Amino acid sequence: MRTALYLVGGTMIYNVAEAVVALWAGTQADSIALLGFGLDSIIETAAATVLLWRLAVQIRGASAERVEVTERQVHRFVGGTFVALALYVVAQAGLTLWRHQPPDHSLVGILLAMASLVIMPLVAWGKLRTARTLGSRALAAEARETLACSYLSLTLLLGLAANAALGWWWADPLAALLMVPWLVKEGIEGLRGGCCNECNHRDD
Repeated sequence: MRTALYLVGGTMIYNVAEAVVALWAGTQADSIALLGFGLDSIIETAAATVLLWRLAVQIRGASAERVEVTERQVHRFVGGTFVALALYVVAQAGLTLWRHQPPDHSLVGILLAMASLVIMPLVAWGKLRTARTLGSRALAAEARETLACSYLSLTLLLGLAANAALGWWWADPLAALLMVPWLVKEGIEGLRGGCCNECNHRDD
């Protein structure tokens, strides 16, 4: 349980730093993909906070029923934010493509994407191992969410690198649009309580 707390807490701290850097770099470079990545990191922080709270409450011996009811409500809120983020990305990326507004190069964004592409799979692997040890579906679900961040990091890296190396300005909004299916999927699952449905049975 202590390992799970460290992993989830570490993810939350990293996502906060990631959000700050991505939003700053995205604003400087006028990059829709970087801004979307930063906003997603904020949402990931909220999800990690929920699970961190749940683990802490369980350690104190609270009933699983009370924890799951609250977690379901929060996940629905987080699901709504995923849908809102998807709409934002579609609108901004579409506007960028329509107006042919090329973003500036962002070395900081490229380095951030590379770092996340290395770190996130390792953290997700640690969470999955710990989840199997604890028999926790909640932690396993959060681990898969962390692993999904690797996909977003790869998408971001390809878009930023194509823009910097080849001058393909449209690669940035295209990379942002490639994030949308995952954002919508996570949003719908959150609104339906999908993450919580995996944890309906007492597993911790």
